[in-house]
Amino acid sequence: MAGLVVRHPFSHTVSDELRQLTDAGLNKTERPLQGPQSARISIRSREFINLSANNYLGLANDESVIEAAKEALDRYGYGMSSVRFICGTHKLHIELEEALAKFLGKEDAILFAACFDANGCLFEALLRAEDSIVSDALNHASIVDGIRLSRANRYIFPNRDMDCLVQRLREARMAGARHVMIASDGVFSMDGTFAPLDEITALAKEFDAVVVIDGCHATGFVGATGRGMHEHFDVMDDTHILTGTLGKALGGGLGGYIAGTKQVIELLRERARPYLFSNALPPAICSASLRALDLIQQRQDSRQKLFENTVFWREGLHRAGFEVAGKEHPITPVNLGDAKRVQEFSSRLFERGVHAPGFSLIQIAGNNRTRSGW
Repeated sequence: MAGLVVRHPFSHTVSDELRQLTDAGLNKTERPLQGPQSARISIRSREFINLSANNYLGLANDESVIEAAKEALDRYGYGMSSVRFICGTHKLHIELEEALAKFLGKEDAILFAACFDANGCLFEALLRAEDSIVSDALNHASIVDGIRLSRANRYIFPNRDMDCLVQRLREARMAGARHVMIASDGVFSMDGTFAPLDEITALAKEFDAVVVIDGCHATGFVGATGRGMHEHFDVMDDTHILTGTLGKALGGGLGGYIAGTKQVIELLRERARPYLFSNALPPAICSASLRALDLIQQRQDSRQKLFENTVFWREGLHRAGFEVAGKEHPITPVNLGDAKRVQEFSSRLFERGVHAPGFSLIQIAGNNRTRSGW
């Protein structure tokens, strides 16, 4: 019959893609915890050593943080049932934004449901078609997605390649960009490596560019007082916009933020779509995060212990013959080179009471890069 089209059912396509992921060893298996997040966790009524959480300072199960959340629940209720600009702004939101801004050395801050939302809306809200973004090739998916949502011109440079960053900045300026923004992870979470923020900020000065750094894997424990990468490299004033999360070192709950000048934050309150159209953070989260910020500044020894443990762990893995990526960050990727081998290795560790899920296949800026490790 002329014009006959044989259609492939959608459910078949989904099943085929799931099967391909499983065959390649790229599928993910969730193992529900039966207790609090900690160094030792309960799964399937069994205790496991946990090598996987971003609970850098142990605040996710800290009694003081939990008590702060309980007190806020009793006093202020469960949720706000509104976006911020209608009737969802609580005094605790303001207190937390002010505390974050002060801690990070910025004029103001704005809260989001997650840092993925913060990164996802930042570029679209601040930039236009006549602007340019220069982005590290290994930036987090939230930065990649946020850049895609923006109408600004996009330039990519290889991971931490400062020579190529210079070329991309020149290209952007020669193309007549009104504003140029450099975007980078502070710590690359699949590699455990630092962005060379001292060099990035120096180039930003040379090319009159705005620097945006994601501090998710640094805020709370990197730097002399735990303020993050811009403190570590002593470029706090030269790092213009900071994004980050409350869901890692700062208590491990949920929530994200952007910190910068008052003008930038004010404009984000007017234009940032996840802020305008998502429910406000529950008061209990804000209260617990405020307590976590206080504890981070009081317990200086926690960071020292974290990095002592990092050195001990990395050196032990090296002695055991493993290929370990990164250098000084607590993220310690072990590269095994093959996705199937990673899944098998992870399963055998699990059988022996160690929870260390495997990771493979990162999608960055539209390109796939296979990295196998646990």
